[in-house]
Amino acid sequence: MKKIRLYKLVPWRRKTEKPSLPSRITNETVAEHREQILAGGRRFKYPVQYARHKLVLNTVIIAFVSVLLLAGLAFQQLYFAQNSDDFMYRFTQLVPVPVATIASEPVRYSDYLMQYRASEFWLRKYDETKLDSADGRRLLAGIKRQVLDNAEANAYAAKLAREMHITVTTADVNNAVARKRNTADGQITQEAYDASTMMLYGWSPAEYRQAIKESLVKAKVAFAIDTNAKDLADKASSLIASGKDLGAVASALGNGVAIQSPGLIDTTSSFSGLNVSNVAALPLNKVSGPLKSSTDDGYYFVKVTQKTDTQVNFDFIEIKLTAFNAKLADLKKTHQIHEFITINGAQ
Repeated sequence: MKKIRLYKLVPWRRKTEKPSLPSRITNETVAEHREQILAGGRRFKYPVQYARHKLVLNTVIIAFVSVLLLAGLAFQQLYFAQNSDDFMYRFTQLVPVPVATIASEPVRYSDYLMQYRASEFWLRKYDETKLDSADGRRLLAGIKRQVLDNAEANAYAAKLAREMHITVTTADVNNAVARKRNTADGQITQEAYDASTMMLYGWSPAEYRQAIKESLVKAKVAFAIDTNAKDLADKASSLIASGKDLGAVASALGNGVAIQSPGLIDTTSSFSGLNVSNVAALPLNKVSGPLKSSTDDGYYFVKVTQKTDTQVNFDFIEIKLTAFNAKLADLKKTHQIHEFITINGAQ
């Protein structure tokens, strides 16, 4: 009996014959020949096109996962390990991540690290305390607490300055830096002063100027919002204009205001935010003021009692600024300060 092959009965098992190319290319068959060639090439084109789309998709996925991993690593290093090395400091300068918020104002991590790294730099270079010891860790924790409080105060001052349209100009910063360059031997060069700040704190000129600007903004805001201190200063000015001496003014003001004297100090130094050179220029035995400190200390009324070519002594009364610190205390009391790092071991 003749055997019947299955492939002849099952149509989908039948082999399809490939159309052969025309044996001879003519004007009538050139289109058919071209189509045959192109059809053979499409099987190479489409798989490559598909692979290219897949490659782009995979690249996007890998990049996204890498960014997530880097963000997670940065988060762990900043908020748990509290890494303060150069790389993380530069990272926080590029990416403005917060270390805290105060009255909804973000406190930049880079501002906190700039101050903390300066203190740590000085301790490692000049202090005898071993920072990897128990005492050293407690010391660093205390510095972290102080620096974070200061960074929060600066951020809040910047917020109030924007709201009150208070500005600190480049000229203000330049003048402040110029005053700090005064020494007993004369004014040192800017290059020498920049070298000294780098040697003491590890700060670049830009970082030092930033610290000066933040201090000036805070001082301007503290003076602007403290109406009570301004009223007392106006009262003291009226009493002095009427012929009252410094002791009588202090008694009239009350609130713990008393006459003080720093003793003979160098005219190139500063004293509680006062430029002593400005005090030395005042006349002897005459009450002058109010003098505003370059910091957030307050108003001063002074009477120069003794001076030489290089030193001066004076009596003074100080009207302290209290409103800004009172606002900070109120924000803390009402839980409007939120910190994203935990400082353990601070005393």
